[in-house]
Amino acid sequence: MPGHVPPRWQHFTDDQVSQAARLLRKLADATRDLASSLRGEVVCHHDPGPNNTVFGDRQPVAFIDFDFAAPGHPLEDVGYMAWAWCISSRPDRGSATGQARQVRTLADAYGLSPADRDRLPAAIRERLRRNEAFWRDLLDDEAAPIPRARSAEMLAWTQRELAYTEANQETFIAALSSG
Repeated sequence: MPGHVPPRWQHFTDDQVSQAARLLRKLADATRDLASSLRGEVVCHHDPGPNNTVFGDRQPVAFIDFDFAAPGHPLEDVGYMAWAWCISSRPDRGSATGQARQVRTLADAYGLSPADRDRLPAAIRERLRRNEAFWRDLLDDEAAPIPRARSAEMLAWTQRELAYTEANQETFIAALSSG
């Protein structure tokens, strides 16, 4: 269905992950000149998850919701995408080994350099820590537009995802450095 946005927790095919990575790379390449004048390498989306992706014929075709867009390093977005598209603590999302293989697929499709591949696991953890801080700040903000119960739920979920990612970091490192 054109325009359909699958839920965050869905398992994505390697082809969908590859297409999303190529789409993200196009965004980075298209904004490189602008970002350098703004003291960044590229313009990062900062939330390139499936929930902010438009799908056509079940393939990612565009990103939406650029509320958090700002200059930054490409790994900020690639790290977020690796978590949002490939990694999940949910048992129905498969093994950490399978998820790590899919992170490698993403890195290949994006065209990460060997140095950036080595830094990707740390970038994934950093993006989760930033997500954790975001939800903690909202939870502590009495005037936040999001109900406290929802912020608490999202904070707990992010903490589970971070713990899972940290517990399996060696698996992700091995997948990115092999071959």
